[in-house]
Amino acid sequence: MKKYTFRNYIEYLKDNPKGYWFKRKLYGWGWVPVKWQGWVSILILVAFLILNGFYLASKTQPSNADFALFFASIIIYGIIIFFVCYKKGEKPKWTWGR
Repeated sequence: MKKYTFRNYIEYLKDNPKGYWFKRKLYGWGWVPVKWQGWVSILILVAFLILNGFYLASKTQPSNADFALFFASIIIYGIIIFFVCYKKGEKPKWTWGR
């Protein structure tokens, strides 16, 4: 079994001839941002999640509707980032290394 170092992992991420924003993770299922567009997508997601948290924290007595909006928006953000990763990244599959 080949041992992967951080240098090998960086080489894998830089090997991107098709210009994907996201590449498959080396182990498991999912994506990793590899281009600036992918990183911006992740930063936008994080900003929306933080703003969503501030919105809920600004309520002195959050109602059930506030909690429903909070969790619904988190689910919507997750669906959107999944769609972006799927469209702009490698097709997902379970991997056990290179």
